Amino acid sequence: MVVEIKDLVKRYGDFLAVDNISLSIDDGEIFGLLGPNGAGKTTAINCMIGMQKQDKGQIKLFGQDFTGREGSIKKEIGIVPQDLALYWDLTCYENVSFFAKLYGLKDGLLRSRVQEALEFTGLWDRRKDLAKKLSGGMKRRLNIACAIVHQPKLIIMDEPTVGIDPQSRNHILQSVKELNKKGSTIIYTSHYMEEVEELCSRIAIMDHGKLIAKGTKEELKAFITVEEKTEFELSSVNYTITDTVKQVSGVKDCVVDGSRLTVISEKNSRNLSKIIDCISAAEADILSMNIEKPTLETVFLTLTGRTLRD
Repeated sequence: MVVEIKDLVKRYGDFLAVDNISLSIDDGEIFGLLGPNGAGKTTAINCMIGMQKQDKGQIKLFGQDFTGREGSIKKEIGIVPQDLALYWDLTCYENVSFFAKLYGLKDGLLRSRVQEALEFTGLWDRRKDLAKKLSGGMKRRLNIACAIVHQPKLIIMDEPTVGIDPQSRNHILQSVKELNKKGSTIIYTSHYMEEVEELCSRIAIMDHGKLIAKGTKEELKAFITVEEKTEFELSSVNYTITDTVKQVSGVKDCVVDGSRLTVISEKNSRNLSKIIDCISAAEADILSMNIEKPTLETVFLTLTGRTLRD
């Protein structure tokens, strides 16, 4: 277990920012931490890495109790903060070298690791450029290079693609996958649900300081799904179709709108073939069919009442 958190609480005066959350993250996962602004994600991360002291609860990293003072554990963590942590008047090479030295890298090892981090993020050719001269996407990539130069076992990425162009976003997403393949466990927060869908093996959703759901993408989708919707585009519609389709086991409703037939069934009804038989018996051809499946966006909206970007 790379991360194990039990009953974590963090208050700011009377405000309860993190409310008794517990979660565990296995070695080799890309773990998504989702929540609208103010949900408590960044506060939980700051407690996890020792930037803030929790009021209650236990944090274990790599199987060891972590209070924030253990230098040996900190050396195994890389942090990509939401706010860029760069020295604008230093070059790309100097920025990455500075952070490498903070982690104790020296001489030949330092130089090789800096080159490797810059090559990995596609910035080796820009190594002599000042950080302030880079585009927004390149600044984000330089932020990542600084976080991974010491080859950490755990990488925490807090909104690493905010405000950048699609090409840079794609580069960063591919980098996350590659870092994971190389053996790093990654905690990933994002306001872009499609990123989480693409990257993360398990997900936790926070709202108002509480952990309100966690599991795989499939588990979370199944958790909120109570019915299934199938839409058919038909060559012709005989309104008696609705009467026969409604007799099929598991069908809750059947509606005709022009040439479109919408069928609502109970979850896991497994009645599609029987519905198609009814349509065929009415001598209507199926021109297209769409089975509506829940998305993570649907899950998030159902659980929080808000979209992720709210």
